[in-house]
Amino acid sequence: MEQTMLDLLSQYGYLGIFFFLVFGIVGLPLPDEIMMTFIGYLASSGQLDLSLTFISALGGSLSGITISYFLGGRLGYPFLKRFGSKIFITRRRLRITQFLFRKYGNWVLFFGYFIPGVRHVTAYLAGISHMSWPRFAAYAYTGALIWCMTFIGLGFMVGAHWEKVFESFHRYGVLSLWILVPVLAYMVTRFFYNQHRRYNSVRK
Repeated sequence: MEQTMLDLLSQYGYLGIFFFLVFGIVGLPLPDEIMMTFIGYLASSGQLDLSLTFISALGGSLSGITISYFLGGRLGYPFLKRFGSKIFITRRRLRITQFLFRKYGNWVLFFGYFIPGVRHVTAYLAGISHMSWPRFAAYAYTGALIWCMTFIGLGFMVGAHWEKVFESFHRYGVLSLWILVPVLAYMVTRFFYNQHRRYNSVRK
Protein backbone atom coordinates (compact mmCIF):
# COMPACT_ATOMS: atom_id res chain seq x y z
CA MET A 1 0.00 0.00 0.00
CA GLU A 2 2.74 2.45 1.00
CA GLN A 3 4.70 1.80 -2.19
CA THR A 4 1.58 2.29 -4.31
CA MET A 5 0.91 5.68 -2.72
CA LEU A 6 4.57 6.67 -3.15
CA ASP A 7 4.37 5.77 -6.85
CA LEU A 8 1.21 7.86 -7.21
CA LEU A 9 2.78 10.85 -5.50
CA SER A 10 6.05 10.61 -7.41
CA GLN A 11 4.18 10.55 -10.71
CA TYR A 12 1.41 13.10 -10.07
CA GLY A 13 2.49 15.04 -6.97
CA TYR A 14 -0.07 17.33 -5.35
CA LEU A 15 -2.44 16.85 -8.28
CA GLY A 16 -2.49 13.15 -7.43
CA ILE A 17 -3.52 13.97 -3.85
CA PHE A 18 -6.31 16.20 -5.14
CA PHE A 19 -7.85 13.63 -7.50
CA PHE A 20 -7.33 10.78 -5.03
CA LEU A 21 -9.58 12.60 -2.58
CA VAL A 22 -12.09 13.64 -5.27
CA PHE A 23 -12.63 10.04 -6.41
CA GLY A 24 -12.55 8.70 -2.85
CA ILE A 25 -15.30 11.06 -1.69
CA VAL A 26 -17.46 10.48 -4.78
CA GLY A 27 -17.55 6.80 -3.94
CA LEU A 28 -14.59 4.80 -5.24
CA PRO A 29 -13.11 2.36 -2.67
CA LEU A 30 -9.91 4.30 -1.99
CA PRO A 31 -8.16 4.46 1.41
CA ASP A 32 -8.71 8.20 1.95
CA GLU A 33 -7.71 8.31 5.61
CA ILE A 34 -4.62 6.15 5.08
CA MET A 35 -3.52 8.42 2.24
CA MET A 36 -3.95 11.58 4.31
CA THR A 37 -2.11 10.13 7.31
CA PHE A 38 0.68 9.00 4.98
CA ILE A 39 1.07 12.38 3.27
CA GLY A 40 1.09 14.01 6.69
CA TYR A 41 4.05 11.79 7.54
CA LEU A 42 5.77 12.72 4.24
CA ALA A 43 5.26 16.39 5.09
CA SER A 44 6.84 15.87 8.52
CA SER A 45 9.92 14.34 6.90
CA GLY A 46 10.24 17.19 4.39
CA GLN A 47 9.28 15.12 1.33
CA LEU A 48 6.12 17.20 0.81
CA ASP A 49 5.25 20.78 1.67
CA LEU A 50 2.64 20.75 4.45
CA SER A 51 0.71 23.76 3.17
CA LEU A 52 0.43 22.44 -0.39
CA THR A 53 -0.38 18.97 0.92
CA PHE A 54 -3.22 20.29 3.06
CA ILE A 55 -4.58 22.55 0.30
CA SER A 56 -4.53 19.66 -2.22
CA ALA A 57 -6.32 17.28 0.15
CA LEU A 58 -8.90 19.84 1.26
CA GLY A 59 -9.54 20.95 -2.33
CA GLY A 60 -10.08 17.34 -3.39
CA SER A 61 -12.43 16.68 -0.48
CA LEU A 62 -14.49 19.80 -1.12
CA SER A 63 -14.68 19.07 -4.85
CA GLY A 64 -15.70 15.45 -4.30
CA ILE A 65 -18.44 16.26 -1.78
CA THR A 66 -19.75 19.06 -4.05
CA ILE A 67 -19.90 16.79 -7.10
CA SER A 68 -21.85 14.22 -5.06
CA TYR A 69 -24.29 16.91 -3.87
CA PHE A 70 -25.05 18.10 -7.39
CA LEU A 71 -25.31 14.56 -8.77
CA GLY A 72 -27.85 13.74 -6.05
CA GLY A 73 -29.84 16.88 -6.74
CA ARG A 74 -29.82 16.44 -10.50
CA LEU A 75 -30.26 12.66 -10.86
CA GLY A 76 -32.20 11.81 -7.71
CA TYR A 77 -32.71 8.63 -5.71
CA PRO A 78 -33.47 6.36 -8.71
CA PHE A 79 -29.90 6.96 -9.93
CA LEU A 80 -28.43 5.69 -6.65
CA LYS A 81 -30.75 2.68 -6.56
CA ARG A 82 -29.83 1.71 -10.10
CA PHE A 83 -26.17 2.71 -10.43
CA GLY A 84 -25.00 3.21 -6.84
CA SER A 85 -23.44 -0.23 -6.61
CA LYS A 86 -21.17 0.63 -9.55
CA ILE A 87 -19.55 3.35 -7.43
CA PHE A 88 -19.72 1.16 -4.31
CA ILE A 89 -22.72 2.91 -2.76
CA THR A 90 -24.67 -0.14 -1.68
CA ARG A 91 -28.25 -0.24 -0.46
CA ARG A 92 -26.96 -1.09 3.02
CA ARG A 93 -24.88 2.09 3.09
CA LEU A 94 -27.90 4.04 1.89
CA ARG A 95 -30.08 2.64 4.69
CA ILE A 96 -27.46 3.36 7.35
CA THR A 97 -26.94 6.93 6.15
CA GLN A 98 -30.68 7.56 5.91
CA PHE A 99 -31.06 6.33 9.50
CA LEU A 100 -28.26 8.66 10.67
CA PHE A 101 -29.87 11.60 8.86
CA ARG A 102 -33.17 10.92 10.61
CA LYS A 103 -31.45 10.66 13.99
CA TYR A 104 -28.83 13.43 13.78
CA GLY A 105 -30.02 15.66 10.96
CA ASN A 106 -27.55 17.87 9.10
CA TRP A 107 -24.73 17.02 11.51
CA VAL A 108 -24.26 13.76 9.59
CA LEU A 109 -22.64 15.87 6.85
CA PHE A 110 -20.09 16.98 9.43
CA PHE A 111 -19.19 13.82 11.35
CA GLY A 112 -20.00 11.45 8.49
CA TYR A 113 -16.50 11.98 7.08
CA PHE A 114 -15.16 9.90 9.95
CA ILE A 115 -17.37 6.91 9.13
CA PRO A 116 -16.14 4.92 6.10
CA GLY A 117 -19.00 4.22 3.74
CA VAL A 118 -21.19 6.97 5.18
CA ARG A 119 -19.10 9.91 3.94
CA HIS A 120 -19.60 8.63 0.39
CA VAL A 121 -23.39 8.84 0.68
CA THR A 122 -24.23 11.93 2.76
CA ALA A 123 -23.85 14.51 -0.01
CA TYR A 124 -25.93 12.45 -2.47
CA LEU A 125 -28.77 12.32 0.04
CA ALA A 126 -28.41 16.03 0.80
CA GLY A 127 -28.80 16.75 -2.90
CA ILE A 128 -31.70 14.35 -3.29
CA SER A 129 -33.54 16.00 -0.38
CA HIS A 130 -32.91 19.42 -1.98
CA MET A 131 -31.05 20.75 1.03
CA SER A 132 -30.15 24.36 0.38
CA TRP A 133 -26.64 25.05 -0.84
CA PRO A 134 -25.62 27.36 2.05
CA ARG A 135 -26.77 24.84 4.66
CA PHE A 136 -25.05 21.96 2.87
CA ALA A 137 -21.80 23.92 2.53
CA ALA A 138 -21.81 25.03 6.16
CA TYR A 139 -21.87 21.45 7.48
CA ALA A 140 -20.06 19.57 4.71
CA TYR A 141 -17.21 22.01 4.17
CA THR A 142 -16.54 22.44 7.88
CA GLY A 143 -16.49 18.66 8.23
CA ALA A 144 -14.02 18.36 5.35
CA LEU A 145 -11.74 20.92 6.99
CA ILE A 146 -11.68 19.08 10.33
CA TRP A 147 -11.33 15.68 8.64
CA CYS A 148 -8.29 16.76 6.62
CA MET A 149 -6.72 18.52 9.60
CA THR A 150 -7.21 15.44 11.76
CA PHE A 151 -5.57 12.84 9.54
CA ILE A 152 -2.89 14.99 7.92
CA GLY A 153 -2.11 16.42 11.36
CA LEU A 154 -2.01 12.89 12.78
CA GLY A 155 0.54 11.78 10.20
CA PHE A 156 2.55 14.96 10.65
CA MET A 157 2.71 14.61 14.44
CA VAL A 158 3.62 10.93 14.70
CA GLY A 159 5.95 10.79 11.69
CA ALA A 160 7.33 7.34 10.91
CA HIS A 161 4.95 5.74 13.45
CA TRP A 162 1.92 6.76 11.38
CA GLU A 163 0.82 3.19 10.54
CA LYS A 164 0.72 2.02 14.18
CA VAL A 165 -1.10 5.15 15.33
CA PHE A 166 -3.58 4.89 12.46
CA GLU A 167 -4.36 1.30 13.47
CA SER A 168 -4.94 2.42 17.07
CA PHE A 169 -7.21 5.20 15.85
CA HIS A 170 -9.40 2.70 14.02
CA ARG A 171 -9.36 0.29 16.94
CA TYR A 172 -10.84 2.87 19.31
CA GLY A 173 -12.93 4.56 16.62
CA VAL A 174 -15.18 7.51 17.36
CA LEU A 175 -14.19 7.69 21.04
CA SER A 176 -10.71 8.82 20.09
CA LEU A 177 -12.13 11.68 18.00
CA TRP A 178 -13.13 13.63 21.09
CA ILE A 179 -9.46 13.76 22.07
CA LEU A 180 -7.75 13.82 18.69
CA VAL A 181 -9.81 16.40 16.81
CA PRO A 182 -9.43 19.39 19.15
CA VAL A 183 -5.78 18.62 19.91
CA LEU A 184 -4.81 18.16 16.27
CA ALA A 185 -6.86 21.13 15.13
CA TYR A 186 -5.05 23.32 17.66
CA MET A 187 -1.58 22.00 16.79
CA VAL A 188 -2.01 22.19 13.03
CA THR A 189 -3.54 25.67 13.25
CA ARG A 190 -0.63 26.72 15.45
CA PHE A 191 1.82 25.30 12.93
CA PHE A 192 0.26 27.16 9.99
CA TYR A 193 0.22 30.34 12.05
CA ASN A 194 3.93 30.00 12.83
CA GLN A 195 4.68 29.24 9.18
CA HIS A 196 2.79 32.38 8.16
CA ARG A 197 4.69 34.50 10.65
CA ARG A 198 8.01 33.04 9.50
CA TYR A 199 7.11 33.72 5.87
CA ASN A 200 6.21 37.33 6.63
CA SER A 201 9.42 37.89 8.59
CA VAL A 202 11.47 36.54 5.66
CA ARG A 203 9.69 38.89 3.25
CA LYS A 204 10.52 41.86 5.47
